[in-house]
Amino acid sequence: MTQLHAVQRLFLERKAKSTRPYLARGAGIDRCQACQLSKAYCQCHIRQSLNSDVAFLLIMHDAEVLKPSNSGRLIADMIPDTHAYIWNRTEPNEEMLALLENEAYQPFLIFPHDYAVDGQARVSSVTLESGKKPLFVMLDGTWREAKKMYRKSPYLQQMPMLSFQLDGPITRYTLREGVRDFQVATAEIASLAIDAAGEPQNAKALQTWFEIYCEASFSAATKPTKSYRLPLEQLQQEFLTQIKN
Repeated sequence: MTQLHAVQRLFLERKAKSTRPYLARGAGIDRCQACQLSKAYCQCHIRQSLNSDVAFLLIMHDAEVLKPSNSGRLIADMIPDTHAYIWNRTEPNEEMLALLENEAYQPFLIFPHDYAVDGQARVSSVTLESGKKPLFVMLDGTWREAKKMYRKSPYLQQMPMLSFQLDGPITRYTLREGVRDFQVATAEIASLAIDAAGEPQNAKALQTWFEIYCEASFSAATKPTKSYRLPLEQLQQEFLTQIKN
């Protein structure tokens, strides 16, 4: 059996603690427990980890962990050094805090500069100290949840805040409808961080993996065809080509 990654383990831990079944949108679909897609459209057979020198820390809102549409899982699919913890306002996970203090890593909080507290460093590029690996910290939840997580977590305000200027959609797909002009998924933002760290091919592979997930999700739900949608087989071929280069 393939070893579970951090988000898959967190999902199973959270599911075991749940006192009632998940009944939100898509609850009736018979899903693969590994990729959370419909078993008829499972993509586990083509998933491969990337050879990458970046790391991610996903701090997930409790309500996000069980959502099939969570795209943080896609980051862990691709980036081997990915860590995931459920956010707790009063008792932050000790392992998570130790990870942030680990001298092997250089943490960056990925969040819009407009929300930075006074005195917090704001950066738009990734510059590393000698011998350190970038640790990209992402707040995984709805926009309202992410803002609350940031405001209520002083440790997030003590690291440089990395932000990207977005002039339009990052990929061809939208996994969830949002209140902003265009909705950006956690995995899409992660691809920008990977690119900023000097791994453009890996960034593109994650973007295509996100598109595969979206197309498979839409196909399972028999959503109407849109002009931007591509055949699943075409996306799969793009992905396999990218990870070989």
